[in-house]
Amino acid sequence: MVVRLRLQRFGRTHSPFYRMVAADARAPRDGRFIEIVGTYNPVATSAGIKEIRLKTDRLRYWISVGAQPSERVAWILGKFGILPPPPQRFSLQKMIPKKDRKKDEK
Repeated sequence: MVVRLRLQRFGRTHSPFYRMVAADARAPRDGRFIEIVGTYNPVATSAGIKEIRLKTDRLRYWISVGAQPSERVAWILGKFGILPPPPQRFSLQKMIPKKDRKKDEK
């Protein structure tokens, strides 16, 4: 059985809230899971804080037995030092508009 660490979506429309769960890779996104290992609220409070709660001991256990984190979970765990940060998927050079890039090359 392949175990994945992934986000399970809750909350209303336009107001997401996620549980971070250890689940069988074949189970549906919001379906059956093995254990809840954290929560993630991407909607910032009035103070500008996005709330993340992690059970670090359980996360380290699941990673030690071979659980594979999803892309977003790996990014969160990299921010908190549980995993090494994943490599960047984009190039900052590509974010510059083409007409400005040509000026820089000359």
